[in-house]
Amino acid sequence: RAFPKQLRSDRENGVAPELVFCRDESAQASEIADRVLEARERGMDLRQQAALMRTSHDSALLELELSRRQIPFVKYGGLRYLEAAHVKDLIALFRLADNPADEISWFRILQLLDGVGPATARRALDALVTADGERLAAWPDARVQLPVDARPLADGVIKALREAGGETSAGVRAELLGRSLAPLINARYPDAALRLQDLDQLIAAAREASALGHFVSDLVIDPPTSSSDLAGPPHLDEDYLVLSTIHSAKGLEWHAVHVLALYDGNFPACMAAGSTETIDEERRLLYVAMTRARRQLHLYVPVRYHHRPQGIDDAHGYGKPSRFLTDEVQDCCTIVRPSDPVRSIDPRTDRRRIVVSIDSLFE
Repeated sequence: RAFPKQLRSDRENGVAPELVFCRDESAQASEIADRVLEARERGMDLRQQAALMRTSHDSALLELELSRRQIPFVKYGGLRYLEAAHVKDLIALFRLADNPADEISWFRILQLLDGVGPATARRALDALVTADGERLAAWPDARVQLPVDARPLADGVIKALREAGGETSAGVRAELLGRSLAPLINARYPDAALRLQDLDQLIAAAREASALGHFVSDLVIDPPTSSSDLAGPPHLDEDYLVLSTIHSAKGLEWHAVHVLALYDGNFPACMAAGSTETIDEERRLLYVAMTRARRQLHLYVPVRYHHRPQGIDDAHGYGKPSRFLTDEVQDCCTIVRPSDPVRSIDPRTDRRRIVVSIDSLFE
């Protein structure tokens, strides 16, 4: 027998959820980092704040931004972005573009080649180290140490390093190096398409840098050692921001929650648009994300986003807000838009404040 009951909250109404429209995913990462630091200065510890995402790779640019600003964080639900082996592989290539004498990075890249283990990589590296003059000029001596089948892919990497040496733009250099690494990723990993999407995010972040060397230095990571590295336990400060997939966040709450990438095609995902049941499941997942916030909720919609159709090539697309963010939902939020759609100067404009409960958004 059910007993009639009525629940009431002792908590008073707070601020309305914020719906933040960002120029792109880089602007989204910068905006979240700004708000996290502002909240910390107002007395809210980092560990009382969380950034939630639908899938682990949605947080790639945010992790890069947090690392650049030296904001400590821990991630639940997938590897930390900078600890993934394929990301370290591309960073090693970035290092070689600035310093061809970096033996550790050479050792890592050479072992990505099929049939090349530590011993073969050591022989090829010795040929480079003992050669007089510029390292890339000594490549023919190192090349003969590699298996015949591995040489064409290795030649592609060397060609990219030479071309990158003649470029000054960080974005162009990163694009050249990333393109040369893609065949190695395809040959080495069964889930290459997902890994290439991760690398696209790293390349996109590099485009914002003044120099590729500065970009790598700003990441503040340890030098890579081998392509078989696994992510160890994160280094934690006394205080740290929480990054989590929404599935891993079930049952948890934070004072402030930032929900990333709420555009159609990502939330709900394209693959989930085939049936009413999957759409309903995506809606419930967003409900879980939004109800993790005790005091402040920030929802982010990047207007321009990066994607790799079918894992073949990368491109940028322009999307609309998630279909779950209907006009009625948006009327319940504080709307934050960049004053300039191309260059966000002060996005905290055009605000409407309406107090509403989260449950009413899904009625």
